[in-house]
Amino acid sequence: MASSLICSGTQSRVSSVLNRDVKQYGKKFMFDCNEETCWNSDQGDCQWVLLDFPQSVKVSKVKLQFQGGFSSKTCRLEGCLKDEDFIGLSQFYPEDNNCLQSFPIQEAPTVDKVKILFENSADFFGRIIVYSLDILGEKTS
Repeated sequence: MASSLICSGTQSRVSSVLNRDVKQYGKKFMFDCNEETCWNSDQGDCQWVLLDFPQSVKVSKVKLQFQGGFSSKTCRLEGCLKDEDFIGLSQFYPEDNNCLQSFPIQEAPTVDKVKILFENSADFFGRIIVYSLDILGEKTS
């Protein structure tokens, strides 16, 4: 049974934060289970979120909730083992709305890190707003 792979030992990084205001729009707000808070990227071409897990994992599902008008039309999921190069795992195509969306990942290999690249933002300036992000799967070690 797949469960959330994000835990207190998971390290996260993001491409940018709106006006560098991490107190109001930082990455931690994607994982706080509060529908009032969010990560808000600054403008730019391809925004991303990187998650470094404390142990190896197999990803089976990505769950995302955007703010409508600030979503990504195309998302690319990449993964890698420690100290190796990222490889493509999946591509998915979110709808531009405020709903929590789920994307199954088929036959993903074991990885230590995942990176979600938000390509083709619905926003003219390339900003992305994520209220909730979760990665589901199994721990492998």
